[in-house]
Amino acid sequence: MRLRTRPVLALASTAFLVLAAGCADETPHTPGSTGSDAGTPSQAPGDDDGAMTSGGGLPTGGLGGGIGGGDGEDSTDDGEEASGPASITIGAAGDLLSHAPVIANAQANAGGDGYDFGPMFDDVRDLLTAPDLTICHMETPLSADNTNITQPRVLVFNTPHELADAVVDAGYDGCDFASNHTWDQGLSGLESTQEVLRGVGLEYAGPTAEEDDPGIAHYEVDGVKVAQLAYSYTIYNSGAPTTDVPPEAPWLGDHLWPLIGAEGILEDAEQAKADGADFVVLSMHWGNEYWTDPTDEQRQLAADLLESDAVDLILGTHVHVIQPCEKINDKYVIYGLGNFLSNQSPDTTGGQLRPETQEGMFAEFDLERDEDGTVTSTMRFQPTRVDLDGHVIRLATPEQHAETYDRVVDTMHLLGDDACDAEPMS
Repeated sequence: MRLRTRPVLALASTAFLVLAAGCADETPHTPGSTGSDAGTPSQAPGDDDGAMTSGGGLPTGGLGGGIGGGDGEDSTDDGEEASGPASITIGAAGDLLSHAPVIANAQANAGGDGYDFGPMFDDVRDLLTAPDLTICHMETPLSADNTNITQPRVLVFNTPHELADAVVDAGYDGCDFASNHTWDQGLSGLESTQEVLRGVGLEYAGPTAEEDDPGIAHYEVDGVKVAQLAYSYTIYNSGAPTTDVPPEAPWLGDHLWPLIGAEGILEDAEQAKADGADFVVLSMHWGNEYWTDPTDEQRQLAADLLESDAVDLILGTHVHVIQPCEKINDKYVIYGLGNFLSNQSPDTTGGQLRPETQEGMFAEFDLERDEDGTVTSTMRFQPTRVDLDGHVIRLATPEQHAETYDRVVDTMHLLGDDACDAEPMS
């Protein structure tokens, strides 16, 4: 176990207890604050987990970490640091958040016998299969036996295992499960999620049910090796951010970025590079929910990480709206990929949620390392929108869902034209 024990900075929090968009015709019971800062879209009440929270502070501290394969074992052959030219294209999309109405549609797709999430991905299959590898963020636990499945208006999630089948069939190669819903079903739910994802051939990154499994996903394409590490601000859906960890699984603190800080993450990333990874991707669950502006903490942490040669790309999740991209040291951070699949929308919450919660994106990154070891990258993105009729993920273009398209493109450059040079794919 590598859990850090020294004191850390406390997380700031603003909790507004609400109910989720748990049913297509339901409105959250307790609306929260709708205040806004100048230049920042208003916070909206309502969430998948009943809390509006801060991404937290930035303590520093050390954390070591080995590099593990998809089955929790070390998958490197020689442990030698990679060198020389290498290149790869990596795709990533926003949160997969299966509210009860999403699950109900999957059940209808299957004719009432099991669940079929496949049709929800039909419009985006070409996007997901185009890169060398594509990564998902699994927001909720997966049930291996489809018991205790998510219910409407209940803030504890558990998704049918058939979602994993749809994810791999759609073109994903792996997922992270570092979120504030990691502990929704306890240790058994964490074990089930790993079992389901790995069982269909997906790589897994994030907190694990076993102390000796570091939860690092491994990918190899034409000899190019990628390690994916995943961290969250908390594992509890508690209504407020916390770095507490369950006494029966103290090693889960290794995946809490406020607890280990930039130094701990960099130790993990440096170890992954030392063990042979050509590129290291970080999945970060962070930020203020429903705010398109990244927090100062997000931006500082991203800068600290990308200034290091150990980190090559940062993928942000959690806030359920698009947040902008930024290029730092010739490498990208996308602060928030939005919702790729969910039931969140003004239409499902009586207007309590923002239109942006129905929107997401697919992002594609070309990473290249030259002979001297310098990594450069380019980025492009495709806005998406969830069609609540069937919860089908639609492409947003200038001709189709133009309002979503314009809003996503504008948000991506929210930090200024010089901050990120990414361009839309359509």
